[in-house]
Amino acid sequence: MLTAFLVSNLRANDFGYPDPKRSEQRDEYFGTTVTDSYRWMETNDTPELTAWINAENQLTEKYLNTIPFRNNIQKRLTEVVNYPKYSLPWNRTNKRFFFKNDGLQNQSVLYVLDTPDATPRVLLDPNKLSKDGTVSLQQAVVSKDGKYLAYSLARSGSDWNEINVLKIDSGEKLPDQIDWVKFSGIAWQGNGFYYSRYDAPPEGEKLTAKNENHKIYFHQLGTEQKDDLLIREDREHPLRNRGATTDREERYLFIHESESTYGNTLEFKSLTQADATFQTIVNDFRSEQDVVTVLGDTFYLLTDRNASNKRFVAVNPAKPQPEYWIDIIPESDSLLQSVKCIGGKFIATYLKDAANIVYIYDTTGKRLREIELPTLGIAGFSGNKDETEFFQSFTSYLYPTVIYRCDIETGERSELFPSEIDFKPENYVTERVWYENSAGKKVPMFLTHKKGLSRNNNNPVLLYGYGGFNVSVRPAFSAYRLPFLEHGGIFAHVVLRGGGEYGEEWHQAGTKLQKQNVFDDFAAAAKFLIKEQYTSPQKLAIQGGSNGGLLVGAVVTQQPDLFKAAVIQVGVLDMLRYHKFTIGWAWATDYGTSEENKEMFEYLLRYSPLHNIKSDVEYPAILVTTSDHDDRVVPAHSFKFTAEMQAKSTSKHPTYIRIETKAGHGAGKPVSKQIEESADIWTFIMDQLGMEW
Repeated sequence: MLTAFLVSNLRANDFGYPDPKRSEQRDEYFGTTVTDSYRWMETNDTPELTAWINAENQLTEKYLNTIPFRNNIQKRLTEVVNYPKYSLPWNRTNKRFFFKNDGLQNQSVLYVLDTPDATPRVLLDPNKLSKDGTVSLQQAVVSKDGKYLAYSLARSGSDWNEINVLKIDSGEKLPDQIDWVKFSGIAWQGNGFYYSRYDAPPEGEKLTAKNENHKIYFHQLGTEQKDDLLIREDREHPLRNRGATTDREERYLFIHESESTYGNTLEFKSLTQADATFQTIVNDFRSEQDVVTVLGDTFYLLTDRNASNKRFVAVNPAKPQPEYWIDIIPESDSLLQSVKCIGGKFIATYLKDAANIVYIYDTTGKRLREIELPTLGIAGFSGNKDETEFFQSFTSYLYPTVIYRCDIETGERSELFPSEIDFKPENYVTERVWYENSAGKKVPMFLTHKKGLSRNNNNPVLLYGYGGFNVSVRPAFSAYRLPFLEHGGIFAHVVLRGGGEYGEEWHQAGTKLQKQNVFDDFAAAAKFLIKEQYTSPQKLAIQGGSNGGLLVGAVVTQQPDLFKAAVIQVGVLDMLRYHKFTIGWAWATDYGTSEENKEMFEYLLRYSPLHNIKSDVEYPAILVTTSDHDDRVVPAHSFKFTAEMQAKSTSKHPTYIRIETKAGHGAGKPVSKQIEESADIWTFIMDQLGMEW
């Protein structure tokens, strides 16, 4: 009845938006009153909200069905996505493991080779765990002796996981099951493992309740979860997350804690001494430390402590404090992104102007040689510290992922899993251009398009960015972009402050009271593309997800005349209340909170997309996407923004929302749902930019 009511009482405008109720909710912040007309949309699963969601999805579907090439896009996406995809393999006790997706499988399948020359056999197929592919495998960790696999599963895209265990030789699933796991690793010690969890949320609040009091437990195989040993909790600091890792030989337990998405403490304890206690390596949150390996009695850490671009250090457990650390690979003018210990050597991967360069060092820090990469792109590595064989992946915008088998001593490299996609990269080009950001610094932007491009102000462009949480632009291949490129589009991927491309100082320049820098940089990139005659405002679309959804929402409300279309995916759009849901509180080091102080509140209010929608503004066409099981950025952000935009906007361009069911923030989304969503997004973009099939 409610659905029929909403649909039959549409607003009298050209787009037929539903007309949801507006409440009189008002909140006081430091003497300022803020109206929150759609607060009721924060409560999931009410009949009223369900009716509104159904009406909005019907409206969006009706629009998309008018686009004649929608089915062509979905068909083409199905064709180009349908090729085998492999993960980096990893070895453990003479066994080899890897993931493979045959092409259109909803979830990748875990395979094992019982010996290096054996035929791969299926160890775990997540596709058999649900009819619609919405159960996904999040982690798969092999025990030291190679007997057991502990694996975590997520359902319908939620961040909540459950951990199960199976015997690797027989595939037998053990009765062990761990529930209410979230933001956790799996760290084996003997016939048990460490993991992190929260208490079960209140009934009906599984996807919205604030996640507090993260705890570390140890589970012994063959026991029930209620008997697990509590290793660490801190009721005095409920807004901290904590995790545990062990070294390869299981001689040490490391515990790290964080208060946000940046910075962590680090402690360790010997697992070979019965009376051992935890010792502190770092006790503040001013830097990040990752344990790379343990060689003999020395810990090796990758850290940005006193090194914005990171350094690689050796730590003596007898004197583990930072003042005693010894640089093995000192900080340089490029970001030291990762270090792997393989065959007694260190493979160091740098990010230089948003693309990887890779060197091999010995244990003293002497550079031995460079690992040559095929082109501008990103590389990944897996291997063991006592084995000379290792595996390398490589991908770029026009280079589908290839997996190599390599030898650390000889440098020999051969393709293990070549790419088999039906795509002709020689017909396209990626160029790294340099634009001037809003601070006047020349920074890179990657443009991918057909060869022979003419700068005629008339090329359709999709500008994509993120700009937050120290996340770096990664020049990776995606078959989902191919229909746009094949029809003359330019994909532009931009480097913004707030990301991690140039180290921690670059990240901090786009946080809290400097967050506006990110939006200004994005607008500067758009203006560069227009000035350099790649495109015009009528041919320019923008897209971003999560923190990138905030980026797009902020830029759309600040400079709407720069763009013809905008896609906001699972965006953080209510900057006054984001910290009140699930894990949102952990983002405060990037954003600040509305309750922190008056200055921070006023700053957030000035750019919060939800609170800056105005009447009588010609906004571009907007497509908002979200999912009903997104418990990372709760869908209320998208609901409230859409309802407010539809209620206030008098633009001749529409605002639509697409709400996926049985899906979350993005991780683990079935391939079938990815194809459907991508087809709808490209249909919207290509229609709004006047492209033809």
